[in-house]
Amino acid sequence: MKTRPTYLFGSLLMLSLLFIGCKEQTESTEEDTSTKEIQPKIVDLSHEYSRETIYWVTAKEFELDTVFEGHTEKGYYYSANNFTTAEHGGTHIDAPIHFAEGRQAVNEIPLEKLIGDAIKIDVSARASNNPDYEVSIEDFTNWETKEQTTIPDGSIVLLYTGYSKFYPDKLKYLGTDQRGEEAVKLLHFPGLSPAAADWLVKNRNINAIGLDTPSIDYGQSQNFESHVILLSENIPAFENLTNLEGLPSQGFEVIALPMKIKGGSGAPLRIIALVKE
Repeated sequence: MKTRPTYLFGSLLMLSLLFIGCKEQTESTEEDTSTKEIQPKIVDLSHEYSRETIYWVTAKEFELDTVFEGHTEKGYYYSANNFTTAEHGGTHIDAPIHFAEGRQAVNEIPLEKLIGDAIKIDVSARASNNPDYEVSIEDFTNWETKEQTTIPDGSIVLLYTGYSKFYPDKLKYLGTDQRGEEAVKLLHFPGLSPAAADWLVKNRNINAIGLDTPSIDYGQSQNFESHVILLSENIPAFENLTNLEGLPSQGFEVIALPMKIKGGSGAPLRIIALVKE
């Protein structure tokens, strides 16, 4: 027969083990819940590549040629293709060397400039009835006033014009469905004004910029001044983005990874956003 002290000790030991077990289970549950809560939503900002992919009117369009598709003589299924494409078409990156001699090629852009915190400037209301709309300094300062913060250092800035809804309709998205040098003067779509590009590089410290139209300069641009201003400062540009309407104005991250073409002035880009829900 157990003595009373031994009995009390055993009871206390059992209670302690039960408490520890419950605590560990609670902590584990809280940890699991916490982990689930911080899982971000993935938003694909890239158009797919196909014969419908929109390219600059003078650039070589995407072609996919079948090498083999079907069952081999040995019985297994096999599929392989060749593809050809210009650097600048579909969802792609403009490397600084595209418009700035001696600046970074695609393979030289630091990954830190392509991955990080991002913001969205929504100009869709202003651009909806004006295919020649140019994002202005006022658009940036209005965003800062509304968000009660300046554009954070090292940001990736995304400009939402709403034009991706027209993709891949060339007439609506580009302003023309013609191709060749003569078609350049027929281009109409929103872009970033040179004054706003200059303001950004002089007053804010951004890592990259992107938008949902074919070019960072608006369609009727003749000298591509915004390209020159930004790329001269080694600020790459992302063009032909999509799904920007699904992003908040801030509080999300972007991962923009281009094909690593040595010496490339641009490259196809797979870009996603990670949005905290």
